Amino acid sequence: MELIGTLGQYIQTKRLAARFHTRQELAGWQEKQVQKLLRYVLPRSPFYRERLGSVQLDEWRTMAPIEKREMMEHFDRLNTAGIKRDEALRVAEEAEETRDFTLKIGEVTVGLSSGTSGSRGIFLVGPKERVRWAGAVLAKALPGPLWEKQRVAFFLRANSNLYTSVKRKRLQFAFFDLLISPEEHVARLQEYQPTILVAPPSMLRLLAVAKQEGSFEIRPDKVISVAEVLDPIDEEVIRQAFGGPVHQIYQCTEGFLAATCEHGTLHVNEDILVMEKEYLDETKTRFHPIITDFSRYTQPMIRYRLNDVLTERKTPCPCGSVFLALEQIEGRADDVFYFPSAQDAACSAGSGEKLGPFFPDFVRRAVMTASPGIEEYIVRQKSPEQVEVSLVISPAYRREDAEEEVRRKLRREAERQGYVPPAIAFAPYQPPERGRKLRRVERMFQPDER
Repeated sequence: MELIGTLGQYIQTKRLAARFHTRQELAGWQEKQVQKLLRYVLPRSPFYRERLGSVQLDEWRTMAPIEKREMMEHFDRLNTAGIKRDEALRVAEEAEETRDFTLKIGEVTVGLSSGTSGSRGIFLVGPKERVRWAGAVLAKALPGPLWEKQRVAFFLRANSNLYTSVKRKRLQFAFFDLLISPEEHVARLQEYQPTILVAPPSMLRLLAVAKQEGSFEIRPDKVISVAEVLDPIDEEVIRQAFGGPVHQIYQCTEGFLAATCEHGTLHVNEDILVMEKEYLDETKTRFHPIITDFSRYTQPMIRYRLNDVLTERKTPCPCGSVFLALEQIEGRADDVFYFPSAQDAACSAGSGEKLGPFFPDFVRRAVMTASPGIEEYIVRQKSPEQVEVSLVISPAYRREDAEEEVRRKLRREAERQGYVPPAIAFAPYQPPERGRKLRRVERMFQPDER
């Protein structure tokens, strides 16, 4: 039955991609899907029933958004399967500890997010949702038709019934545990010869370097970046090593949110969810997404605000899809730096000034354009006045020159935006611990309104 359901969802996903010719057509169809979801959820979820109140179903957008903290706090009353948070957490932690990811509660898959944003999240996925997810992922990620043989190698912190549920005779899946050293994976990859390679960009880069050094030889038809922000400095290394574009799947605890088309454009999966935009700048380019996933019934995500910072693409994609296109995923809200306003600082003699946002893309561009000798970097904001930079510099370039140019560009960009330029300090480069996500741009403090 799972095979039939997966195939059905695969076909439906392919058809939906070509069905909508205007945004208005898509919006009307989405509205019907959301109201169908609400009719199922409201009798079974006291949290959402109280949250929506007495308003009509077609007024669901008036419901106040929720975030991860509220979801976890009200977990028992939010999910529709009657699963308690403590039980779900116990099963998820046992799976993490034993590395046995087949554990479920009844028929419900339980997973645990990595918690790099400061708080862990639990996700629940029912059997029908697993099938729908599998069909949608296959339709959007496979480089060819479903009946072609494929060998997928995916590197993740944790395996899941979600991934193993798509395994078929002509579609092989091999899980590579991120907690194991990359060196141990090389021989296995050489033997497996994946046609599709899926991994966080930090791992893809390590594999790319190993391939360039001749440690192993694989030629995947498709390389897909997941779990971390794909930084351009890593994308170029990966692209050169594997000889093709680096595709992306934007997925997290909250759902399967977006995937790249054949042109490499990241499109929101608007056949699965509604994405509202909470704009962060006057140009209405950057925004926090507020998602309503009408494919998830066990753990509903209705008007759920993510702290990711997304950049909207303003030009149409050549593929012709009406689905929302993204220029990039800049990072999370806590990747946005905050600097004091130069005008406020001058007026208040250095005290009481307000802080304003400095988006991750400006940090990346300042570093990447500073020197062609910069191979890797991490930039952390320690305080409103202090930024720490760690660089890996090619031996062919002088470190002093690269560091000075990074300092100059970061300070100049801050000044250009009307901020007091920060002090820039340099520290040795330390890659993240095994199993932890790489964050090339990170703020280390909570901004306060001063």
